[in-house]
Amino acid sequence: MGVRVTTLHSPVALPISLFEKREELRRILESKHFASSPKKSRFLEFVSEQAFLGNGDKLNEYLIGVEVYDRGPEFNSQKDPIVRVQGHEIRRLLKKYYEEEGKDSLVHVALPSGAYVPVFGRNATEEAENSELATEPAASGSHRRGRLHLAFTLTLAAGCLVLALLLVARGWRNGKVAQSVPAVTALPEDLEWFWRPFLPPAEPPLIVIPNHPLLRAAHGGDSPQTLARGHQIPKADLPEFRDTIHFRELKRFLFVPSVTDFTSVGETMGLVSLCQMFSNVGQQYRVQQSRLVNFEEIKGNNAILLGGNQSWSGRVFLNVQGFHFQSGVITNTKPQPGEQSLYRPEFDPVTNQLRRDYALVLMLPNERSDKRVLLIYGIYTQGSQAAIEFLTNPERMADLRKALMELSLDHKTVPTYFQALLTTTVENAVPGNFSLVAVRTIPN
Repeated sequence: MGVRVTTLHSPVALPISLFEKREELRRILESKHFASSPKKSRFLEFVSEQAFLGNGDKLNEYLIGVEVYDRGPEFNSQKDPIVRVQGHEIRRLLKKYYEEEGKDSLVHVALPSGAYVPVFGRNATEEAENSELATEPAASGSHRRGRLHLAFTLTLAAGCLVLALLLVARGWRNGKVAQSVPAVTALPEDLEWFWRPFLPPAEPPLIVIPNHPLLRAAHGGDSPQTLARGHQIPKADLPEFRDTIHFRELKRFLFVPSVTDFTSVGETMGLVSLCQMFSNVGQQYRVQQSRLVNFEEIKGNNAILLGGNQSWSGRVFLNVQGFHFQSGVITNTKPQPGEQSLYRPEFDPVTNQLRRDYALVLMLPNERSDKRVLLIYGIYTQGSQAAIEFLTNPERMADLRKALMELSLDHKTVPTYFQALLTTTVENAVPGNFSLVAVRTIPN
């Protein structure tokens, strides 16, 4: 009597695509359990989108309280349990959804207790239907295919080895061995088919950054013509802006149309130069959007802040002597000979196009003596781009070093902390010639 041996295989979960996750999230938010609860919907949508972007490790009660419930930078989750309470409610609604409307959903979403990173999984019934590997015939076929694959692989490897030995022997007979060619990392096959037209030997591709039309907050650096075209909105109608630097600095919210400035295009162009510089010297770096960075992260690391339209720049500027940036102009508290007490952008009197911008560069101490905060801040985005280009230009940096040494006691050492005021011409919303205007040291 023969003995039947059955090989059991654990079901293999099929991967869930980003499209499937977004579709399931959409169905949940449109369901009766969430459609009438905008804050709970925003909560679930926010944590899901952060998980999709790979920022799940940054999700915590503070971030959710500030981003979803408008609690402001002083939010204390120990005193205000809003996030925990709402998280509990969302778990309850998800349970009801999958008991009713979503009972036939192929993908399920869960918010684990005590955590805020949503988990996407397949319906257990669907996984069982897709797992037909536990039967003996399938297992036997799998083993046969495995043996054939192994035999083929070994044969191919042996052939490659023989071919390699023949090539080496031929090289020795010719009196030399071919020089080794540096290994080039290839894209995975799943990417290579798509990106092949852009890869060597093709020329470097052109990457285009969009200029989106927008309404931006007007400020004191704008021309009278620009301000005349503004649209005022009461601050009380925009609570989402409460934690921005504009909300604190501007007396009113006057919005003006723009397709060239305040678009962060200059900061983006400059970021490419910074990344290229760091890569050339083998330095790794992290890039993060300001709204997902808390002040403790700024204080605990070497930080580079691009542009002033973020809440942290307002804190960095506190109690700094010398040049001061506020409301779209740069003030000079103690003008030196040849300097102005106020620097503001210049515009073409006929076209009202920006033709000169200014930027500040601040090298400041961080909470630890071995850490720095570098702030690169143009009045408009063109000033920011020009400042980054200045800081990555060896010739211009030699000028800055010389100017700073002249301010030191021995005229030989560069001060540890300093400010630099830069200017650039602007033509067709693109920075042109940039130069150093003035420098200041900052006491240790």
